[in-house]
Amino acid sequence: MGFVIITHKRFTMKLKFLFTIGLLSIGIAQAQEFAKGVVFHDTNKNGKKDKSEVGLKSVSVSNGKDVVQTNEKGEYRLPVGSDNIIFVIKPSDYSFPLNENNLPQYYYIYKPNGSPVLKYSVSLPTGKLPARLDFPMYRQDESKQFQALVFGDPQVYNLEELAFFKKGIINDLNNGDSIAFGISLGDLVGDNLDLHAPYKDVIKQIGKPWYNVMGNHDMNYDVLSDSLSDESFEKNFGPNNYSFNYGDAHFIVLDNIIYPNPRTGKGYLGGFRKDQLDFIENDLKFVPKDKLIVLCFHIPLKHNNSDVFRNEDRQRLFDLLAEFNHTVSMSAHTHYQQQLFYDKSEGWRQEKPHHEYNVGTTSGDWYSGLDNNQGVPQSMMRDGTPKGYAILNVKGNQYSFDYKVAGENQDYQINIIAPKAVSKKHLGRYKLYANFFMGTANDKVKFRIDGGKWNDMKHVEIVDLAYQYEVLKFDNAIEFMDGRRPSNPVKSSHIWEIKFPNNLSQGVHNIEVEATDMFGKTHKQNTTINVM
Repeated sequence: MGFVIITHKRFTMKLKFLFTIGLLSIGIAQAQEFAKGVVFHDTNKNGKKDKSEVGLKSVSVSNGKDVVQTNEKGEYRLPVGSDNIIFVIKPSDYSFPLNENNLPQYYYIYKPNGSPVLKYSVSLPTGKLPARLDFPMYRQDESKQFQALVFGDPQVYNLEELAFFKKGIINDLNNGDSIAFGISLGDLVGDNLDLHAPYKDVIKQIGKPWYNVMGNHDMNYDVLSDSLSDESFEKNFGPNNYSFNYGDAHFIVLDNIIYPNPRTGKGYLGGFRKDQLDFIENDLKFVPKDKLIVLCFHIPLKHNNSDVFRNEDRQRLFDLLAEFNHTVSMSAHTHYQQQLFYDKSEGWRQEKPHHEYNVGTTSGDWYSGLDNNQGVPQSMMRDGTPKGYAILNVKGNQYSFDYKVAGENQDYQINIIAPKAVSKKHLGRYKLYANFFMGTANDKVKFRIDGGKWNDMKHVEIVDLAYQYEVLKFDNAIEFMDGRRPSNPVKSSHIWEIKFPNNLSQGVHNIEVEATDMFGKTHKQNTTINVM
């Protein structure tokens, strides 16, 4: 039997086309790489999986978009491209090794060709993907009741300001066993990314595992694509979108700065890329619905009702959280302190509004003003909140916050603004003001004089007069003022006022102000007034 030779031109072309498509398909299949390895309990802490050490099952591993879970042997397999960071999502009751700066080592940077050449240090070519990427973990006991330190905007522009940060904030800390870890909510430095290294040297002195969020002053500005704006941050800190578990809480850390601004081509815009939101969706598939979800990002999801955050991105985020009844967000960026709430009119899909704590900053008003009793710039924030840091309290899937004013006792939560001495004749021209740093418009703030009847104060949105006074010291100076002039004040969301009663007798009177916050905690502050 002989061969049949087909010479039909169209059939020959079809064969060539199919052959070409087949080769392309093979090429594509060969081009797709997969990272694989094992997540294991490193009992002897040598960083290597020994035969006696077991893999950890049901641990999530991600490439920044896809999320898979390890099998019974602790094994995973993930697709990777030419610019990926492979990372493990910490399960509760386990920890990662820490480096010399107390930063968890939970990731592997895979950039075979390295980063593009940029002004600041970026990742060098990593070369061929290792045959195995194994991740060691240590067993640790985690209480479901714990605390975390929360820093807003250290934002140091030079080594002098870094010294202010250390002396004013780090030296103020009193770390107890209840502090599990800490997190900085972006703007770690002020545009000079070479300061990331000395920032880490200072942070490590806290002695706790530390997580970091990228801020708009931590970015590479010499890029044309948002996906490249984090190249130096990734080299210095690892992924800028990641998550981890502690106790009954699941923390999601996000870069919510889109640069360059897609609307204008200049500056930045608040929002998320699709791959970031895909990561959140894939991550939450493995998180029980009764967990507390803590979102950590830099720019508030809304900002003075202005259009600085892409609404469609916020809406998809809210949609992804719709089935989780216990959520809270933490942001920074503004250099003042406020409590934000999102209801159904803003796309939140639950009856109870979503709470975002826009945390006061450790740099305050950018290290401005006269020196305080710590020997560093007072740096009161533009809404009258003294610089400091927050403490997140978690108990099961419930949360609350405290705010610690740097250099003051923990119970200093209210600043009373009132004259120390007034004429009885003109008493009716004066008001008593109370700036309750953690306050919301719905909180109850009241006052009494000389132990008498309590009277409610009225919530107002005005500038803080104590802060304005600090600015005016510079604007009306008749001699040299050593320090940076504070920024102009902004209206504060947590001030209450009341007129002084006209019937106060001459003499010294004791004034008490009491505030009850949104978590049911009561705070008090006293002052005196001398009626003459």
